[in-house]
Amino acid sequence: MKKLRARVEQGMTTAEYTVGTLGACTIGGVLVKVGQSEWFGDIVKDLIEKIPDLLPF
Repeated sequence: MKKLRARVEQGMTTAEYTVGTLGACTIGGVLVKVGQSEWFGDIVKDLIEKIPDLLPF
């Protein structure tokens, strides 16, 4: 009976990895789309331009 449980747990582990991988790919795709947007580029550009003003030297 213990071997049967191990098989079921292995299947669940594989399914959990699949769901985790799909979730990570989805989040990655969203981040790529946001990173390619014009407004995000403007935010990053403004932030980089303000960094020298924040430095004490």
